[in-house]
Amino acid sequence: MKDQGRSKRKRTGGRLKHFRNKKRYQLGREPAETTVGEPRLQTIDSRGNEKKIRALSTNVAQVADGEETKEATIENVVDNPANINYIRRNIITKGALIETDLGNARVTSRPGQNGQVNAVLVDDE
Repeated sequence: MKDQGRSKRKRTGGRLKHFRNKKRYQLGREPAETTVGEPRLQTIDSRGNEKKIRALSTNVAQVADGEETKEATIENVVDNPANINYIRRNIITKGALIETDLGNARVTSRPGQNGQVNAVLVDDE
């Protein structure tokens, strides 16, 4: 989420005085919006001496089925509670229901933050 900075107005409607430029800790970036497709990763600097790996697109998921974890191929996005338009655009976020070759699975990781898709198989009801 992009940081818009401090409001230019008080609660009463009066104007606030500008007192400094934006700081680096106020930095915000556009969301990664990971899509289904050939794997494409992007490395970005993050706070401290750390790096974040963003998945711009991926078609591989680590799917857990009880005790064991298998690698599965993502076919498309079935449901996404974050935004209904993400279903049509095949965008994967945490909580999205994806269709894999092993069955439907719910995403438990944040692909835009750590670059991988971890999911848990769900029972089709």
